[in-house]
Amino acid sequence: MRTLQDAQIGETVTVAKLTGDGAVKRRIMDMGITKGVEIYIRKVAPLGDPVEVTVRGYELSIRKEDAKMVEIN
Repeated sequence: MRTLQDAQIGETVTVAKLTGDGAVKRRIMDMGITKGVEIYIRKVAPLGDPVEVTVRGYELSIRKEDAKMVEIN
């Protein structure tokens, strides 16, 4: 399964599943990343960390480690 880290700049993806445990998963969900939401990949930093996305109408930067926990379609 692809993760948010694997998505390319300019791509719009849909969240299929969140992995991870407890507080980390809750933090990702608190940022608005939940199952079924569309995410647009805006930018990726030169070394791949962080990834800048648009989710639910606002811009968000997410760490590479957190992006690995978001499975996409």
